[in-house]
Amino acid sequence: MTANNYDSPAKNERPGVLGWSALTENIASLFRLSLYRNAIFLMLNSAMYGLTGFFFWIVAARLYSPAVVGLASSVISSIGLLSLLSTLGLDYGLLRFLPTAGELTADMINTCFTIVGIITLLTSVVYVAGLSIWAPALLPIRNNLLYFISFVVFALANSLQLLNNQCFIAARQSRFAMIQGWIIAWLRFLPLVLLATAYPQFGIVAAWGLCVVLSVTIAINFFHPIAYPGNRPIFTIKKDVINRLLHFSFANYVGNIFWMLPSLILPIMVVNRLGAEQNAYFYVSWATFSMVYGIPMAISLSLLAEASHDEAKLVLEMKRSLKLIFLLLTPVVIALLFLSRTFLQFFGKAYSDNALQLLWILVVSAIPMSLNFVYITVRQVEKKMASVIFLSGLLTLSILVSSFFLLPAMGIKGAGLGVLASQSMAALFTIPYLWRRLYQRV
Repeated sequence: MTANNYDSPAKNERPGVLGWSALTENIASLFRLSLYRNAIFLMLNSAMYGLTGFFFWIVAARLYSPAVVGLASSVISSIGLLSLLSTLGLDYGLLRFLPTAGELTADMINTCFTIVGIITLLTSVVYVAGLSIWAPALLPIRNNLLYFISFVVFALANSLQLLNNQCFIAARQSRFAMIQGWIIAWLRFLPLVLLATAYPQFGIVAAWGLCVVLSVTIAINFFHPIAYPGNRPIFTIKKDVINRLLHFSFANYVGNIFWMLPSLILPIMVVNRLGAEQNAYFYVSWATFSMVYGIPMAISLSLLAEASHDEAKLVLEMKRSLKLIFLLLTPVVIALLFLSRTFLQFFGKAYSDNALQLLWILVVSAIPMSLNFVYITVRQVEKKMASVIFLSGLLTLSILVSSFFLLPAMGIKGAGLGVLASQSMAALFTIPYLWRRLYQRV
């Protein structure tokens, strides 16, 4: 095997080499695979963001009241929802088509950034204007001009960050997505503490949002010129780019909205049906769960980028992805089932008492969710978007409806049961297809 072989890990080791050198060589050989390399950077990003997120919310829980923590989590979820709606699927369109864009690369990136930026600004203003209708608990944002402007700016930065990440993954440069995430992960603590007294009602949101703005600014000015030499960010909309991305992006947009809606709507649903304090307990469990499902999500994104470079390798990369997912996911799930109570006590006894059962349920649901992630990614590569929309829509409908009715009767763990049941039922549909696809029976 040559040193620049990025497709095949080392198959043979020198006879008798069983120590540290063999281990490091095995790790290095796996890292030569761009699928794993991309996935590793994305998982490191997710892990660091999640781990520092735990401490972020621990500090927030100490400095701010549970009601403020619950309100802030809903505001951040609202921003995530607006960004998701504003991308129009162009984030995944970039991931799917940038690897083969050629001379259209610069136009494709700039057109997507321009369209998404304009739509984010419009949807943010409309969302805040209608808070009395869809999120009355968040009305303080509309009643304060500084909060209102900050909300719009943070939403714009968050949308551009989503596009940045997909551009870097498509270029097999996900290390820049990791650095972008780490900037937010580490720097948000400083404004969190400094703003606790000056802006007690908005300090948590501002701490997160200001770091998103900084991260995006650095990525566009310093990382993009490396990943895409010669591309300058300009405002432009090219018709040929829209025509090329439209069908896939819109179909994926619908599917992605369905897939992501539960994680964005559930905190809003909880705060409106159970109150801000219960939402604080829910959000801590969901944030922990997000780090767990970040493993299959990162590997699936890497699978999509890799298979888009060479569709002939789809089955091979699919096998590699499934192996890596369960190699990493299994010990994480087992560890959290045993250590969840101890972990939650870092937030305080109230969090441990109220969030434990929900966290157990959510962690188990990561197993069927992983299979569904891979299924959707495979269908995206195959451009079979009807299947993506169908499965994502079915999951969303099932999760949200079941949670809506279970929350008043069972509290926050009702939402967890809705997620587990829905993901498990979907996996019964996806497993047979994945099995046939792996052995080329489709």
